[in-house]
Amino acid sequence: MENQLGLLRIRIVRGINLAIRDLRSSDPYVVVRMGKQKLKTRVVKKSVNPEWNEDLTLCVAEPILPIKLQVYDKDTFSRDDKMGDAELDIVPFIDAVRMTRFKNIPNGVIISRIIPSRKNCYSEESCIVYENGKVVQNAFVRLRNVECGEIELRLQWLDIPGSKNL
Repeated sequence: MENQLGLLRIRIVRGINLAIRDLRSSDPYVVVRMGKQKLKTRVVKKSVNPEWNEDLTLCVAEPILPIKLQVYDKDTFSRDDKMGDAELDIVPFIDAVRMTRFKNIPNGVIISRIIPSRKNCYSEESCIVYENGKVVQNAFVRLRNVECGEIELRLQWLDIPGSKNL
């Protein structure tokens, strides 16, 4: 626990226009990885616009590793089909958490903006905001290595009592 900075709660909100991998639809789920940690959402049957609204929590340590998202189509009798992937550099988010420490910041203040580029997977501008005493980021990420699809997600920082904390 000595290298633990805190917890990152990732809400996988929904998928948008995901690829079709079955006859007319897909049975998608999301796998989230950070280093050796691996979490996944439930499968949503027959949807290319699934709503998960699931919270997954990762323990963030130093050095800070990227978050890797992989979307799959669940298959019963064969290997699950890939439906794209994305990678998020969370260093800007962690920097925003560090900036808010021990400061009196008004609710709703934008701490940082992330602009979509070829170097990241964001599909639109994403703001890191101080909201109700917490640092949060709502984001839409574009899936790579697939013909179409985005994932909407929300990041939120949680401290670990007694840890190194930022």
